[in-house]
Amino acid sequence: MHDKLQKLQLKLNIKFKNIELLKEAITHKSYNKSLNYEKLEFLGDRVLGLSLSKKLIDLYPDEREGVLDKKLASLVNKETCYEIGKKIELDKFVLVDGSKHKNQIEQKIISDTCEAIIGAIFIEKGFNYTQNFIFKLWKDFIDNSATLKIDAKTKLQEYSLKKFKSLPIYKMISNTGPKHNPIFKIAVKIKGAKYIEGSGSSKKLAEQNAAENFFKLENV
Repeated sequence: MHDKLQKLQLKLNIKFKNIELLKEAITHKSYNKSLNYEKLEFLGDRVLGLSLSKKLIDLYPDEREGVLDKKLASLVNKETCYEIGKKIELDKFVLVDGSKHKNQIEQKIISDTCEAIIGAIFIEKGFNYTQNFIFKLWKDFIDNSATLKIDAKTKLQEYSLKKFKSLPIYKMISNTGPKHNPIFKIAVKIKGAKYIEGSGSSKKLAEQNAAENFFKLENV
């Protein structure tokens, strides 16, 4: 355990005075029900959101609140946190019950652990240090936020509300594959149109793909 925590500190380029805090940040509830990363994840999620909200306001002072909100959502969602988690190889460090997670660690666990580590760094090092840590890891995503377009799901919602004064309807078709690599299939329709399907590794991604397919197939 000591070696694992030392290697993680090297990976993060951070030396913890309270090494037990770092251990808590990588502990899933299947490994320890009473002392795990859930509260640190809760904290890290807020620190991440606050840090990136301020960063976006500084980068785009003239941008509308609605656009900033969409940019922020793309930076703090589970998919982005998972990508960051993969980047720092959190799957090698997360503590889980091996009998329940025999193959790979699920995407959600990696994403949650990423946020928990941010929470631990905040407690250990303070807000300014944690902000700089976030900005360094999220740099590519922050840079890409400049060209962020309105996503297909939002476009479909706006189109449906404008034309029919009603929201699109999404329904789950199937959820297949192993826990660490699920495949969701979801269908969407608006008034007067048939259901169009889309798939992805998360419900959110499947809904986005369904909305994209809707525009392609319905020529809206």
